[in-house]
Amino acid sequence: MSTIAAAPAQTADLATYCRDVARRAKAASTQVATIGAGVKIQWLRRAASLLREQCAAIERANADDLAAAPGYGLTAAAIDRLRLTPDRIEAIAIALEEIAQIRDPIGRVIDSAIRPNGLRIDKVSVPLGVVFFIYESRPNVTADAAAICVKAGNAVILRGGKEAIHSSRAIVELLQQAARETGLPEDAVQLVSTIDRAAVGEFLRMPESIDVAIPRGGESLIRRVAAEAEMPVIKHFDGNCHVYVDASADLDMAREIVVNSKCQRMGVCNAAESLLIHADVAEEFLPLIAAALGERQVEIRGDRRTCELLDAARPASEADYAAEFLGPVISVCVVPSLEAAIDHINRYGSHHTDAIVTGELAASRRFADGVDSSAVMINASTRFNDGGEFGLGAEIGISTDKFHARGPCGVEELTSYKYVVHGNGQVRG
Repeated sequence: MSTIAAAPAQTADLATYCRDVARRAKAASTQVATIGAGVKIQWLRRAASLLREQCAAIERANADDLAAAPGYGLTAAAIDRLRLTPDRIEAIAIALEEIAQIRDPIGRVIDSAIRPNGLRIDKVSVPLGVVFFIYESRPNVTADAAAICVKAGNAVILRGGKEAIHSSRAIVELLQQAARETGLPEDAVQLVSTIDRAAVGEFLRMPESIDVAIPRGGESLIRRVAAEAEMPVIKHFDGNCHVYVDASADLDMAREIVVNSKCQRMGVCNAAESLLIHADVAEEFLPLIAAALGERQVEIRGDRRTCELLDAARPASEADYAAEFLGPVISVCVVPSLEAAIDHINRYGSHHTDAIVTGELAASRRFADGVDSSAVMINASTRFNDGGEFGLGAEIGISTDKFHARGPCGVEELTSYKYVVHGNGQVRG
């Protein structure tokens, strides 16, 4: 396994390096776009085999990252996410095999119509082209992102965090070896070898070579990419997700959904950060949920009515209702109606994931229609907004945008379409 490449010494060298990577990705993308589905399946399966065969080598590379982690100021939890064990490497291999089994999205006729003049108009799925994927330290994302992008017929440029550079390099080398062995263009998967942050800006100024940028990480990273990119960006900034407990809700069900949405894993974008409760059930439900959240050391910051009913609640500020806490804090508000809940979510939310717990079909329909989010959950946890849980096989991230892709982005969301028109000599008069 090779070690991390040194950053180019001068800005001109960095620009030249980045242009070369992008140029090679563009060339590879034209080959991947037309390569058979069988080649991509062979590549994914061979890559999975190599990960298993080279498990010890990957662990050695990962040890270099773990040794450097304290110097980067990583917390114990972040170091654990960075760590690769044989079981975690096996999980990465299994994920590649699962992606291999997903239906190939390229060349699929999405729609077809025959015009009165005899022309047949086919709407056909095609790859996006070159994906520039910028992400933070988890090394399993390196393999997942590469697999999803190539399965969708794209080439990918991976720019991972410096914390996982040795692990990511080891994984990408195996992906490239599998490509050479199976006939896939090696440059279909490239890892940016420099940790110089300026490289990101260089790539974001190359719309002629890169078709889409996808950032995955903290809000500051995503906002930087959105501000600087000269190509489209698939993204979400944050995840202020809500659970609304309606007047007709089964309160035991509501308690379980709120606890799971908030506590099953607090530091992720689809964890609940805000709880809304209909005034008719607030007096009964608030003590129930306060006890359950208290057992998990979750602090409640509430409005006036919440603080009246719960001695342990702290007054919530305006900023609390818009916050993504990513930890053991939740904002709570008692609302007079379903409409008030919808208005609150659309005002303070991040259009990510919002849930209603209700016993009324009409209420669930009104909530689903009124809440402007990428996913609406009816009597289910917000934690289900995930590509794997939705049956997409895998995802490269979640989008809260409305153009091109929204919600979990799997292989289908990394495609576009074009029209293919079939005639037999028609000319326009």
